[in-house]
Amino acid sequence: MPLECVILLHGLARTDMSMSIVARALTSDGYHVVNHHYPSRKKNIQELAEQEIPKALSKCPEDVQTIHFVTHSMGGILLRQYLNKASIESMGKVVMLGPPNQGSEIVDKLGKYAFFKLFNGPAGMQLGATVQSLPNSLGAWPENSGELGVIAGKNSINLFLSTLISGQNDGKVSVENTKLDGMDDHKIMATTHTMMMLNKDVIEQIKTFLQSGKFAD
Repeated sequence: MPLECVILLHGLARTDMSMSIVARALTSDGYHVVNHHYPSRKKNIQELAEQEIPKALSKCPEDVQTIHFVTHSMGGILLRQYLNKASIESMGKVVMLGPPNQGSEIVDKLGKYAFFKLFNGPAGMQLGATVQSLPNSLGAWPENSGELGVIAGKNSINLFLSTLISGQNDGKVSVENTKLDGMDDHKIMATTHTMMMLNKDVIEQIKTFLQSGKFAD
């Protein structure tokens, strides 16, 4: 098997531990896995992308032939921000889990409250769903950035937050707002935003997409 590296990027206010089960599953399939931790609440998205994506890339072996990404939530926006300014040599496939590709209405509705700002930090405050928000300023998925598959959850364990979101959602992001122009496949699954990285069926779909460029029916 050619040497393939998979970089994992966790979401806002999480750590690399949240992606540990995904890391073990992909390692057992023969991938070199980089489960990269970054300070998601300390800096804005532009700074995090510029500083952390190169750090993660440097952890892949020098003789790697293909570099894939699996991201959760805001991790996908970091990758989009980076690819908006640069390209990645040997880019493979990308799977985004619950990404706020068109932002989250929760940020727009709760962002005025101090507790929300304090908990989510500068990057979290950039994830609104308005036309002017950072996710909506990044444009479509770049053609030279590999195949993109997006998994959206349709279950929620936070009924209050779900009332702030239009349509089907995972408790943090609507199914509709996970979509991105230029993506190659989109899968809606019975999982929540918080727990989708632990879901066995989600992990199997990640494996399938990394192998084939599409999700299983």
